[in-house]
Amino acid sequence: MMGLMERIGWTRGILAIFLVGLWFVTIVATDLDFSILFSDCLVRTGMNGILVLALVPAVRGGVGLNFGIPLGMICGLLGTIVFMDAGIRGPSGLFGSMVLGGAIGALAGWAYSRLLEAVKGQEMMVGIYVGFGAVAGASILWLVYPAQNQELVWPLGGEGLRNTLVLEGYFKQLLDRFWSFPIGSGFFPTGLLAFWLLLCLLVGLFLRTRVGLALSTAGANPRFAESSGINVRAMRSLGVILSTVLGAIGIVVFSQSYGFVQLYKAPLLMAFPTVAALLIGGATVRVAKISHVIVGTFLFQSVLTTSLPLVNDLIQQAEGGEAYANIPEIARLIISNGIILYALTRKERA
Repeated sequence: MMGLMERIGWTRGILAIFLVGLWFVTIVATDLDFSILFSDCLVRTGMNGILVLALVPAVRGGVGLNFGIPLGMICGLLGTIVFMDAGIRGPSGLFGSMVLGGAIGALAGWAYSRLLEAVKGQEMMVGIYVGFGAVAGASILWLVYPAQNQELVWPLGGEGLRNTLVLEGYFKQLLDRFWSFPIGSGFFPTGLLAFWLLLCLLVGLFLRTRVGLALSTAGANPRFAESSGINVRAMRSLGVILSTVLGAIGIVVFSQSYGFVQLYKAPLLMAFPTVAALLIGGATVRVAKISHVIVGTFLFQSVLTTSLPLVNDLIQQAEGGEAYANIPEIARLIISNGIILYALTRKERA
């Protein structure tokens, strides 16, 4: 058992055992429908997976954990709003939003990479400021955006975008329901998981190309890379650009699965659980693999998805449960922030 835990990592092993224990308690001690709960775990894994994947190019390029990923999210949200304002629906609206958001993200990522070159060695700290600044600046943009679609603007005054935009009738859960099939009372989100795994495959194949190997070499050993004729600065910029583009695509997928586009302060803290999921999967500040993305996202999101309804059901079964109605929200904060705190304070691989 000790040898097995060493191979899979203590963090991942303990979380996997904890998750299985939660599932066992859910089946045995509650009236919750496990098929729906497991379906929710898969959906949340798929909808957050691309955002976690977006961190890999930056880590491989030597920039570290990209806490500035909200910059890419803002680009994706802007692309989504443009297509919603034009009334483009269905697959055209979904993939058009990804393409436009990715194009804007490429430009923003290039500018972001230039900034990181000026503060080399402090990229993660500056990335936090960039992410916060991008969200604040976008909040002004959402207030002055000249939307023509009245479904997007405030009903009073007719100016400025709403906090939450409904994707019903546009491309709500388009990927989730594509080729989906029932699992008990829930469903298997085939299209969502397939799209995520396809992007994971494409990124993995890219990292095996000559450019991808140059990117990894520049991040792992800049001096050796320079002596081999690799332009380290260009590779670092490429990693940041790819990370920002994937962040833009990821927020579009997240929004279609969630069913809403959330603006203003919604993306502000999304970088922290994203980074935590990657670290829990076994990544470090210098090393990140596709396997870390898949394992970490599933464990992190499944623990959150399972624990909250379980705590809520157990409280309702207890005497005087009404007096502790806020405990599920408290439990959510403890679990999510506790995992994030542990993940961000790790220095070595789990």
